[in-house]
Amino acid sequence: MRASLIQIDVNENESVEARRRRVTALVREQAGADLVVLPELWTTGAFAYEEFATEAEPLEGPTFEAMAKAASDAGVWLHAGSIPERDPEGPLYNTALVFSPSGEPAAAYRKIHRFGFDKGEAVLMGAGQDLVTVRLPETTLGVATCYDLRFPELFRALVDAGAETMVVSAGWPERRRAHWTLLAKARAVENQAFVLACGTAGTHAGVPQAGHSIVVDPWGEVLAEAGAGEQVLTVDLDPARVAATREQFPALKDRLLGLDPPARR
Repeated sequence: MRASLIQIDVNENESVEARRRRVTALVREQAGADLVVLPELWTTGAFAYEEFATEAEPLEGPTFEAMAKAASDAGVWLHAGSIPERDPEGPLYNTALVFSPSGEPAAAYRKIHRFGFDKGEAVLMGAGQDLVTVRLPETTLGVATCYDLRFPELFRALVDAGAETMVVSAGWPERRRAHWTLLAKARAVENQAFVLACGTAGTHAGVPQAGHSIVVDPWGEVLAEAGAGEQVLTVDLDPARVAATREQFPALKDRLLGLDPPARR
């Protein structure tokens, strides 16, 4: 299974329309991959809070349409990062989109854990409620977004839902890059799953981005890591390694907490 993570430089001098065209072209260039992953909120920048409301789209808006066509043109499964979604009957959401190689919508995940500590995303957007997994021919994806990476219980729940490969789109700041790498490895090791974590490069609203998109295998080995600038990180994965790791070192079978309590005798 070949995965390509597109680490985009969200240039503040570039219009959303121009960026959408550029990203569409980048996705099309990944024909031959099985899975392509984009970062969080790449249309606006994850820290450009003042643009969320003005650039928010309905779920099936222009980015949805462009990404569906890009997935179809390239013949790839596409995790299209996330967009600021405007629900006509509710708040804004930070919503990740997944498309099949035919361009059909496969999933939409509204980010559960919002960042900001009572400001920014935490007050401007609603919280999602639902776990999302997507079955590919080679593996089952568990979908998470940026700040979700700090909450291991979400990833445990995704494992229980059948996830073998965790895909995390993000707009992670450079000043906490060490956490980004550490947490990606931790989520891989504790869940014995692949972690594909795709971030942005550049600067969002004055906040330098970490870049350093990373792919970690179920044993915690880093298979590939990007640098700080815009680039495409491509790596070949063996999905069978998840089952092999879980069989050879069956730590998940020893879980006690977070499961249904044992029956009283």
